[in-house]
Amino acid sequence: MKVLHIDTNHSALWNGLEKLGFKNELDAVSSKEIIEEKIQHYEGIVIRSRFKIDAQFLDKAAHLRFIARVGAGLESIDVDYATKKGIQLIAAPEGNANAVGEHALGMLLSLMNHLNQADQEIRQGIWSRESNRGHELEGKTVGIIGYGNMGKSFAKKLKGFDVTVLCYDILEGVDNENARQVTLQELQEKSDVVSLHTPWTPLTDSMVNSDFINSFKKPFWFINTARGKSVVTDDLVRALEQGKVLGAALDVLEYEKLSFETLFVNESKPAALQYLLNSPKVLLTPHIAGWTFESHQKLAQTIVDKVAVLYNLQK
Repeated sequence: MKVLHIDTNHSALWNGLEKLGFKNELDAVSSKEIIEEKIQHYEGIVIRSRFKIDAQFLDKAAHLRFIARVGAGLESIDVDYATKKGIQLIAAPEGNANAVGEHALGMLLSLMNHLNQADQEIRQGIWSRESNRGHELEGKTVGIIGYGNMGKSFAKKLKGFDVTVLCYDILEGVDNENARQVTLQELQEKSDVVSLHTPWTPLTDSMVNSDFINSFKKPFWFINTARGKSVVTDDLVRALEQGKVLGAALDVLEYEKLSFETLFVNESKPAALQYLLNSPKVLLTPHIAGWTFESHQKLAQTIVDKVAVLYNLQK
């Protein structure tokens, strides 16, 4: 069975599929149109997010049996159409869940204690203790929205702190010893910290807007290591200006391209993005929460393991 890789990944993926008996081929540079012309010759394709796997692409993939995305979500694939055509879809949210949990915790602690701001000020010759007085996590309530692999990982990381952890998810009965599942209303009533861990879907698109934010009883710190398009940046900025959001730690942004590889595509930046870039209330990272050296290998191995199960093959 021939598998086409359209992105580069950890060698464990290539080697693992080879040991399972697959023939690997790599084309990480050709355009979508060129890939479409030859995709009929492959039974499997391995992607990250270089381009959209849409209906037109799938119609040309006459012999495609599986699509493996080396990442957590499947938003770059027309899932409904692929499923209708009987193509198996594989993702690897287990592979970078630990990395995301650690990153979310690191961002939260830095945000609440002004670590990045204080570091930058000292480098500029500013020694300001009072303006960098921080807040402690102890006694706070952390609300996690989306309690899958990522949300559970973040909750586990919070076990060493004296905090109450609540979770909300559209699925029932997903809570565990690290978080108590509640209604969205209860989470909005009690949370001091809100961390987003949802996939991008029509339900979560632009979910964090003014109505959503204003439904919280208390001002809160906000963390997003999920998807940028789940947040209406204009509304988040307004809430930061009004003090309804105390601070925002954002690993993802509404303005990212599908590939997650670029943001600053030209000199013109929306006013809301410019605010995020300038505000001391905001901590930004370039979509790297799940992008560690360890997760690079874990993601690859997760794909190999799932393909092995799918085809009942021995590794």
